[in-house]
Amino acid sequence: MERLGIPFDTIGSGVDETNPGLDPDALALHLAIEKARAVAQSEATPGTLVVGSDQVVDLDGDVLGKPGTVDRAAAQLERLAGRSHRLVTALAVVDHEGRCETAVDVHVLTMRDLSPATLRRYVETDQPLDCCGAYMLDRRGIALFERIEADPETADDTAIIGLPMMKLLAVLRRFGVDVLDF
Repeated sequence: MERLGIPFDTIGSGVDETNPGLDPDALALHLAIEKARAVAQSEATPGTLVVGSDQVVDLDGDVLGKPGTVDRAAAQLERLAGRSHRLVTALAVVDHEGRCETAVDVHVLTMRDLSPATLRRYVETDQPLDCCGAYMLDRRGIALFERIEADPETADDTAIIGLPMMKLLAVLRRFGVDVLDF
């Protein structure tokens, strides 16, 4: 947002990220909406838009959450090694009146077949303990992968690092905000 010239603040939502039994796509969207609404209810003033976003790693229908520890992070990466999984990124924009607009992006990532020792070294270097799937694509985590795929008609490559900017800009335009007008 900063590089687009849009002023913003980062505010934690305090939303419980426990899965209430939703499938991965629904969970990502649910969490993005809940985060945006929580902040909007406590912080939004007239004219303010709140953006919430969340990512979910979907390994054959199993949601891989934030590992929290080095051991759990290494175990998640061992499950992903040599396999493909879906990275679902959802965003929600809420205004002070409660209007909500959303977007979802899905990429399929194929991880290289790496040894447990290599994966542990990666975890100890990047410390992706608060990242679903235990990797950070905007850091050394990109080296874990051999392929990243998406539907060329709908893909937003910025989604893989947490916030699909092209989709966000489209949602902001639906609220009447165009960064080219700043």
